[in-house]
Amino acid sequence: MSALTFVQQAVNRISEPVRLPAVVGADLEVPVRGGRLVPYANLDYAASAPCLEPVNAAVAAALPAYSSVHRGAGYASQLTTARYEQARHTVRAFVGARPGDALVFVRNTTDAMNLLARSLPEGTTVVVFETEHHASLLPWPNAVRLAPPAFPGEAIRAADEALAAIEGPALLVVTAASNVTGELWPIAGLAHIAHRHGARIAVDAAQFVPHRGLNLSALDLDYVAFSGHKLYAPFGAGVLVGRPDWLADADPYLRGGGAVQAVGETTEWSDDPETRHEAGTPNVLGAIALAAACDALTATGWTALVREEERLLARLRAGLATIPGVRELSLWGQDHPRVGIVSFTVAGRTSREVAEALSADWGIGVRDGKFCAHPFVRHLLGGGEDGGCADGTFSAVRASVGIGTTTEHVDRLIEALREIAAA
Repeated sequence: MSALTFVQQAVNRISEPVRLPAVVGADLEVPVRGGRLVPYANLDYAASAPCLEPVNAAVAAALPAYSSVHRGAGYASQLTTARYEQARHTVRAFVGARPGDALVFVRNTTDAMNLLARSLPEGTTVVVFETEHHASLLPWPNAVRLAPPAFPGEAIRAADEALAAIEGPALLVVTAASNVTGELWPIAGLAHIAHRHGARIAVDAAQFVPHRGLNLSALDLDYVAFSGHKLYAPFGAGVLVGRPDWLADADPYLRGGGAVQAVGETTEWSDDPETRHEAGTPNVLGAIALAAACDALTATGWTALVREEERLLARLRAGLATIPGVRELSLWGQDHPRVGIVSFTVAGRTSREVAEALSADWGIGVRDGKFCAHPFVRHLLGGGEDGGCADGTFSAVRASVGIGTTTEHVDRLIEALREIAAA
C-alpha cells in the first residue's frame, strides 16, 4: 500500500458518518398544516429522549419471564430478581460508583432529590444556586440560595463563602449541565470546595449523562441523581447513587413491604439503604431499560457520541446566529462548553407562538416555557425586555439534540426560524 493510499484511507475513516444506536420512532411522520405528513424533527431531547432500539429489545426480552422481585422461589421470579440486581450493578458501573455506594432506584431526578432531602441529618443546611432545575431547587427544608454566578470561578467563590458561614452539616447541590443553556458546571472544583468545608455535594446529572461520561468516584462526588427518560430509557425509572450512611440512617422513603426485616409490635426496618427505600414492587422493567441504555451508550463510546453531538450543536448555533432577532441565552458566554441544548428568543414573538408554528408548519418539536427553572430563565431574560417575552411570561424556546437527530432536522429548524423571524 502506498503512503498516499494509506493517508487517503485514514481521511476517509475520519469523515465516515458516526454510527450510533437507532431510536424507536425514527421514521415517525406527523401532520402539518395543509394535511401533509412530514418526517418528525424531534428537537426536544432535553425534555424526554426517545427510546433506543437496544433498550426496547431488552425490555421485550425481559417481558416473557417478568415477575415480582426479591420474593418468589419460582424460576420467573428468580430470573427477574437477577436481572433487576444486574441492572443495579450496570448503572453503578456506568457512573463510576465507589464500592460501598448505594444505588436506589426511584422514578426520576425529582424523586431522587426528594429522597435525599428526606435523608438529610437533622440541622443540615443546603446551599443551592438559583440556576437549578426545580428538582434540585425546591426539595430542601433549610436552603441558602445563591444568585446566578457571572462566571465559573464566581460559582466556586460563592459556594466557598456560603459554606464557610455554615455551622453543622451542609450539602452543596449543583447541576452538571444546565437544562436551560446546556452549559457545563465546574463540578470537580465545587466538590473540592464542599469537602474542604466538611460538606457534601449532590449533583443533578439528568442533562449530563445522556451526553458525557460521568465518573462519580474520580470527581469525588457524594451523590448523583438522574432520570432514565432523558437517557433514552423512557420507562419511568431514575436513580440516586452515593454514600450510604445518610440513606441508611433516614426513615424509609416509603413504608411498606420489602423495606423491613421484621414486623410485630414494632417494626424493624432494613439496614440496607437500597432495600430500605425501595418498598413495594419496584419498577423492574424501568431498571432493566435504564441499564440497557447505559450498556448501549458505553458500547458506542463517548468519543463518537460527543463528536456527532458537537457537529450538530455547532451547526445549530451557527445557524441561529445568522437570523436577525434571534437571541441565544447563555450564562457564561458563547464559548463556554455545553451539551446539545440551546435556548433562545425570537424578537416580537412569544415562545409559544414560535413553538406552535414550528410544529404546525414544519413538523418540528421543541420546548417552550421556563423549563422548570423559573428563577434562572427570568435572570437570563433580564426582566422581560427581550421581544421573546412579549406575553410577559419570561419564557423562551429550547431546542435540544441527541442520538437520532440529523443534519436535516437542524437545517429545517434554522430555515423555519428564519421565516418566522422575518414574518
